[in-house]
Amino acid sequence: MQQVEGATADVRRVPQPAMVGTGPGPQPLERPGTAAPARRPRLFVIDGLRLVAALLVALHHYTGTARADRPGNLIWGRPVSEIFPDLFPVAAYGWIGVEFFFVISGFVICMSSWGRRPRDFFVSRVIRLYPAYWFAVVFTTVALTVAPAVFPALKPTQVIINFSMLQQGLGMPHVDGVYWTLWSELRFYLIFLIVVATGLTYRKVVIFCCVWGAAAAFAAKSGIPLLLTLADPDSAWFFIAGLALYLMHRFGQDLLLWGVLGLSWVMSQHDLVTRVRFEDVSTWTGSLVLYTAFLLVMLGVSLGLTDRIRWKWLTTAGSLTYPFYLVHYAVGVTALHYLHDRVDPRLLVAGLLVGMLVMSWLIHSLVERPLATFLKKGLTAAFSRLGPVPVR
Repeated sequence: MQQVEGATADVRRVPQPAMVGTGPGPQPLERPGTAAPARRPRLFVIDGLRLVAALLVALHHYTGTARADRPGNLIWGRPVSEIFPDLFPVAAYGWIGVEFFFVISGFVICMSSWGRRPRDFFVSRVIRLYPAYWFAVVFTTVALTVAPAVFPALKPTQVIINFSMLQQGLGMPHVDGVYWTLWSELRFYLIFLIVVATGLTYRKVVIFCCVWGAAAAFAAKSGIPLLLTLADPDSAWFFIAGLALYLMHRFGQDLLLWGVLGLSWVMSQHDLVTRVRFEDVSTWTGSLVLYTAFLLVMLGVSLGLTDRIRWKWLTTAGSLTYPFYLVHYAVGVTALHYLHDRVDPRLLVAGLLVGMLVMSWLIHSLVERPLATFLKKGLTAAFSRLGPVPVR
C-alpha cells in the first residue's frame, strides 16, 4: 500500500503564494529553497482517507477473495461469498485501497518535501518507513514460524534481505505479500528526490509529471529493464494524479493541471483492468466508479472544500494506517484460519480488525515514535558532518 501507503506526512494546507505573470500556469513568487510556513492548518481528511483505504484492503483480504488458489479460501474452507453475502460485494473491491494509497502518497510527498533540502526529504522517508516496517518483519516472521499453516516463513537469508525493503528489486520474496506496494513507493521517492534536489516549483513538478508519465507509457514496449523499473507503469499514474492534485491545492487549478489529472485518470484504467482480472472478484465498471469517486473527494480536498473538517481523532487514525497495513495480512489471515471454526465469522472479522488497530497504536506509540526520534537525531548529525551543500 505508502502506503502504501508509507506515505504519511504532516498533511497541512499551504496558503496560496502571490502570483505574477501570464504564462501557462500560476507563477509563484517563491525561490526553490524557500521553506513553507511553520504553522498551517492540517488536512484532517487525508488522515481519514488513509484509514479508509487500509480498512478496504483488510476487508478484501479477510472477506473479499473467491478464487480457489487464494488464502481467503484456506481461511474459511468454503466460498466467502456464502459466509458474508452482504459484505462480499463491497469487500471484493477492497483491493482498490492500494491505488488510493498511491494517489495520497503523491499528494503528501509533494506537500511534505516542498521547500526542504534533499537530506531532509531522505531523513523524513527513512524515519517514517523503516521503524514500523522493521518491527513488522520480525513480528510476521515469528508468527509464521510458529503457525505456518497458510503462509510459510521465509529462510533466514531472505528475512534479512527483507529488512532493506529492497527485496523485490533483488527478485527475493516478501515476508508479507502486501509489501510489494513499498517497492512502488520507494521507486517514486527515488526519482522524485531528483526534483527535490533542484528545488520544487510549479514548473518542475509539472515537467516531472509529463516526463515520468511519458516514460511509464512507453516503458513496457521499450525492452529496457531499467526503464521499466524506474517508470513503474503499473503505479506511476496514481502518483502523478496525487502530484497534480497537490499543485491544484497549492497554486490553484488551471487547464494544464486538469489535463495532467485527466490523463492520469485515463491511463490508470490499464492498471484497474489488470487488477480486476487478477483479483477475479470484481468488475472494471465498479472499480472505475470507486476510483473516480475517490478522485473527486481528493479534488475537494485540493480545492479546500473539506477544510472545515477538523476532527482531532483523524490524526490518530492516520498514524495507525501504516502499521495496520504492515501487519494485517499474513498474521491476520493466519489468525482467521485457526479461529474460523471456533468464533462466529462476523464477530471474528470485527474483532480481528479492532485488535489490529489496537496493535497498530501500540506499534506507533512504543516502536515507531521512539525509534523515529532516535534515527532522526542520528541521521541529522551524520548529514551535518558532510557540511553545507555548495552554492552553485
